Amino acid sequence: MIAEIVIALSLTLSAPAAVLSTSAAAPVDLVLPGIGGVKYHENTGDPVRLAAYGLGTKRTYLRSATGNAFAWEKTLSEVSVAPGNRLTAGVPASYKSGYDTLVVTDRTTGKSTSIRTVKKPLAASYASWSRDGKQVALTVEQKVSGAWRVAGFTVVDVAAKRARTVKISGLSRNAGFWWSPGGNLVSMYGTGLRAYRATDGAVVRTYKDVGLPTGPEDSFSPSGKSLATWCPSRFKEQLCVVDAAGGKITRRVNVRPEALFGWWDESHVIAVMPRGTAYRLSVLDLTGKVTRVLADLPAKTWAAELWVSFTRTAS
Repeated sequence: MIAEIVIALSLTLSAPAAVLSTSAAAPVDLVLPGIGGVKYHENTGDPVRLAAYGLGTKRTYLRSATGNAFAWEKTLSEVSVAPGNRLTAGVPASYKSGYDTLVVTDRTTGKSTSIRTVKKPLAASYASWSRDGKQVALTVEQKVSGAWRVAGFTVVDVAAKRARTVKISGLSRNAGFWWSPGGNLVSMYGTGLRAYRATDGAVVRTYKDVGLPTGPEDSFSPSGKSLATWCPSRFKEQLCVVDAAGGKITRRVNVRPEALFGWWDESHVIAVMPRGTAYRLSVLDLTGKVTRVLADLPAKTWAAELWVSFTRTAS
């Protein structure tokens, strides 16, 4: 299910590339187990930290809290690390006592708490942390005529260990929810986006005809001032930047990434770019130029529904 949402929201291997300048940068190659010997090229001072990755819902790997080792989370179909890197939120691969659950783990103590989310046959997945690290949003699906369809969202209050589910009518079958910087939940709506109040699902704002969210990582820039979308079909460019306050497209980038996995910093995004018969996980500026190569991705690895997830490092 999460793989379908990732694909819907998301709509390279030999020559070195230019590197973004970082002060006193110390390069480290992180070997990523389970995905064909891929190495992730990390520098001290990077604004984001690779926190987790996986292949669809089949395999999920989580990075240790302080080191560089990645471990296969055999019981989880997905995992997301909270801002600050202390807490993780994982969705188990199967129901527990007839309920979907969210497993929240405090990595300083090792203690895990299972919080019921939705009752079977509903399913709640694709965990998104609020920027204050206090809540997790999940996309709720139900089967309609044998196919999964998005029905709404669940918000988990981590401290209270309580979940609240809100159903919303008229959603796209493959819609997904993630947090806005201001604490609303955002999803695709028509040829644009819509923001919903997290407490009850009331519509608080519609971004009309600005394009669909790039997902699956946060489409808002670190400051929250810009929003990345897939450009509407009326434009030849694929990547658009929207002014979050005004709700208008301010930049169109003539580049065709396979997927975006959030923002690197305020003026760069993290993109999967084709490279011959394979791909590269790259840092891309807003002119469409690759300024850093993060990992070489064999075609087989990308075809296996690879996803990556990041946390923002302290500035």
